[in-house]
Amino acid sequence: MTAVLLDGKQLAQTMQAEIAAETAELLRTRGIRPGLAAVLVGDNPASQIYVRNKRRACDKVGIASFLHELPAPTPEAELLALIGRLNDDPAVHGILVQLPLPSHIRESAVVDAVSPDKDIDGFGPQSLGLLAAGRPRFLACTPHGVLQLLLRNNVPVAGAHIVILGRSNIVGKPLALILMQKGVDATVTVCHSRSKDLAAVTRSADVVVAAIGKTNFLHADMVRPGAVVVDVGINRLPDGSLVGDVDFAAVREVASAITPVPGGVGPMTITMLLYNTLQAAKT
Repeated sequence: MTAVLLDGKQLAQTMQAEIAAETAELLRTRGIRPGLAAVLVGDNPASQIYVRNKRRACDKVGIASFLHELPAPTPEAELLALIGRLNDDPAVHGILVQLPLPSHIRESAVVDAVSPDKDIDGFGPQSLGLLAAGRPRFLACTPHGVLQLLLRNNVPVAGAHIVILGRSNIVGKPLALILMQKGVDATVTVCHSRSKDLAAVTRSADVVVAAIGKTNFLHADMVRPGAVVVDVGINRLPDGSLVGDVDFAAVREVASAITPVPGGVGPMTITMLLYNTLQAAKT
């Protein structure tokens, strides 16, 4: 068996075309152009690439993008003041503060400062609280992208046992909450570094989502034949190439479907950011 590829790049193109059409209709009927403000503190090369790609995607679908670049020594108070101004700016419907931040800036303070109505990353406590209560406003972009990859590729989710490797606030926790929502109806197990007999747990899964941040962590003997594998990991090797958290070549011979890295979850993360910005502009 060789797994079918779940092509995030192709699905992202399809969904971005849908977003572009809705964005144009919103501008035509209500005179509203969605706006996304990105804040980049410091000169982290990876962050610069991510922000550049997000701005290109905005341009592609007709969303206005505003970039605010601050030097690494910027005081936390200055960054929070900028976020306050963006919260009050009617042209800005979504605010993205690119992580990671310099060590002297508290990530929690920055996340909490973004208005819940503009929290298109879905990281804020109100966004996560509403999700936990079953009344989601904005779904975190990477987990939402994972869900769309599954649903739009006709992977059964309702009633399926989905095992998530990783419990981060960015992927693992919000993904578990999303998959447990009524209407999605998955049975979810979240594993982490303290989980016992991990391979036995992953082998029981219909779907395994690897978001643990370790190169080639998930091996073929950890996957039940015919299971679906979603690789959220992005790890750069010494030669500059990118790999995920899954031993792709080996697992592909066991799984029924698998996401590649790159070209799997990554393009969907950006797409769902655009989706959330559009939804924020509509409200």
